[in-house]
Amino acid sequence: MATEKPVTPTEEQLEILEYNFCKVNKHPDPATLCLIAAETGLSEEQTLKWFKQRLAEWRKSEGLPSESGSVRD
Repeated sequence: MATEKPVTPTEEQLEILEYNFCKVNKHPDPATLCLIAAETGLSEEQTLKWFKQRLAEWRKSEGLPSESGSVRD
């Protein structure tokens, strides 16, 4: 089973990802995630991973625990 190599998003992809994270939804549903992945050209798995990492960074910057299942942002 081949493992997916880590991909560094391009500047344009990052702009799309950041816009969706900041302006649309920090917790995209599967349909939205699929649309974002299609727009960026990344796989859904890569897009989901980016959102999870970005959410952890955001929580840390806000002084929140990096994983919190009970409180939505």
